[in-house]
Amino acid sequence: METLHSYVKGNWYVGGGKPRVICSALNGEAIYQLDSSGIDNQAMLAYGREKGSRALAGMTFLERATMLKEVAKCILAHKEELYALAAETGATRTDSWIDIEGGAATFFNYASLANRELPNDTVWPEDDLIPLSKEGTFAARHILTSKPGVAVHINAYNFPCWGMLEKLAPTWLGGMAAIVKPASDSAYVTQAVVRIMVDSGLVPEGAIQLVCGSTGDLLDCLDTQDVVTFTGSAQTGQMLRATPNLIEKSIPFTMEADSVNCAILGDDVTPESPEFALFVKEVCREMTVKAGQKCTAIRRAMVPQHLLEATSQALVERLSRVVVGDPAQEGVTMGALISQSQRDDVQERVTTLSNVCRVVTGGTLDGFEPQGAAQGAYYPPTLLVCDDPFNAPAVHDTEAFGPVCTLMPYQNRDEAVSLAKLGQGSLVGSLVTASGAFAADMVARIGHAHGRLHVLNAESARESTGHGSPLPMLVHGGPGRAGGGEEMGGLRGVKHYMQRTAIQGSPTMLAAIGREWVRGAEKIRDVVHPFRKHFEDIAIGESLTTARRTITEADIVNFACLSGDHFYAHMDEIAARESMFGQRVAHGYFVISAAAGLFVEAAPGPVLANYGMENLRFIEPVVIGDTIQVHLTCQRKIKKPQRRPEDVPQGVIVWDVEVVKQDGSTVASYSILTLVARREGDVA
Repeated sequence: METLHSYVKGNWYVGGGKPRVICSALNGEAIYQLDSSGIDNQAMLAYGREKGSRALAGMTFLERATMLKEVAKCILAHKEELYALAAETGATRTDSWIDIEGGAATFFNYASLANRELPNDTVWPEDDLIPLSKEGTFAARHILTSKPGVAVHINAYNFPCWGMLEKLAPTWLGGMAAIVKPASDSAYVTQAVVRIMVDSGLVPEGAIQLVCGSTGDLLDCLDTQDVVTFTGSAQTGQMLRATPNLIEKSIPFTMEADSVNCAILGDDVTPESPEFALFVKEVCREMTVKAGQKCTAIRRAMVPQHLLEATSQALVERLSRVVVGDPAQEGVTMGALISQSQRDDVQERVTTLSNVCRVVTGGTLDGFEPQGAAQGAYYPPTLLVCDDPFNAPAVHDTEAFGPVCTLMPYQNRDEAVSLAKLGQGSLVGSLVTASGAFAADMVARIGHAHGRLHVLNAESARESTGHGSPLPMLVHGGPGRAGGGEEMGGLRGVKHYMQRTAIQGSPTMLAAIGREWVRGAEKIRDVVHPFRKHFEDIAIGESLTTARRTITEADIVNFACLSGDHFYAHMDEIAARESMFGQRVAHGYFVISAAAGLFVEAAPGPVLANYGMENLRFIEPVVIGDTIQVHLTCQRKIKKPQRRPEDVPQGVIVWDVEVVKQDGSTVASYSILTLVARREGDVA
């Protein structure tokens, strides 16, 4: 029997105590043993802080993003090994695809997000300059810096790959090392992924450590700069959150707990509506994917009273086509639960629910014969119906963490809202409806009780990722019973592992601290036009003040003819005089076109292309006879990786553009992004 090793302080480690035996979900045979006794938690934390977090914090956001991308590629290169291991957890190929390739996709997503939106630096200026004084010499802004502590990730058994990676992506991108504690029943899959990452040499030493087994007093050893995230049952999460050391040191604790999620069929739907079939399909899918072992699975399905029987029949008919058994057997569509003990727990909770509900299919192991397996942790898809849900609190409090769902009726929208809220906070809810009015009413009334709401109709069904699929760009978490925390959510997730600090000072000082120029800061002047310089030669704060141009009536008329924009404020003397402007004004887009004509260097040079324009604001009108001038300043620089030797090495320069007129007042402001050639290449 193989022994699972922990990975601590750069070495693979196994304890010397009494190991715990892990059995296959498919046949109950012992396959692994694990033991973490003897790990020095203080030393492990110190190693993570001093080696891992220090190395990650020294990398720029874009370097961390590159690491995420390369690690994801490495995981995918070994995916077949992981699929084979995951089969022992009872997962089908589809189940494992969500876990393994979905986990890698989360790394890819965060890498892409960082390359698009984060600076090529270790400091993240979060917002624009905040003026604090009349003359503009005192201002502030918020910056984010990496925490020097360690993030402890305590994960559930149901997604041993994705569950780790969806936490690691924002953790590493934020510059923080992690200690991963996987659930024992599926730790062998997590360990395999960690071994792939370690062997790749892509991850700094100490950036990840792994504890297969008990963490002992780990939470008691944490300090003020550390972070804890937890995924699992609400009961366990509440117990861990109450650890005195976490409370005493105000250590952030993010909890994502199993919740009694609901799906609501709209009162506009009939049995003939496509949404009716979609509802049935979605409920069945959530019952059977991962054998219902998902924190986001639909546990309560709510339908209008007059559709209760029709829905029940449709669900039973569809569930009858589910083939339960060994996923290696042809035709099997649902595998086993993670363990015999988990199957026993599901059966106990189904028994509790059956006291206030009627079982319409499944609900017992008597006569149940999974395909190709006799001894595994298999359980039949089970549908219950609760005819009186307002007088059956168990259906809103009891979660059978398996292929189990309870169908219940509502009389009107008020009852649907009340039933949804009886779940006391959910990770996700689904609204299946063709009515925008129904969806808008329900979202306004139950949004506060959900971390995510999935609105499904015939139009979105073609590409919908489904009720139970958390996505890296969206928040994953929920209020109340769901834990009150948030994970992922794009860059929101990264900020959880960083410290936000308000910095006050002069604009020049804030520019130096944030490593990007801000309005009011000192500028650098040079006789060489900045568009004649390569990427490396342009300095942050380098500025150009252009020549002037006086706007004429001919300019306005010619631009109107060229663009087709004959808006009255530009072309109708009488109407313009009666408007808010009091006279004819130049087109805003002509003003920025004329501004480009003033600052662009026409001859070929290192500037390759205009990459985009952001944050355009027209502040004051420009009238006939006004004279405009442009202040162009290098705000920040983003070095782009060179993917192939034949590509031109380049970077992005973000220029602050301020268009002023003769009295010095600003008429337009915006940022332009230019692709600029670099002198030296570095193929990534």
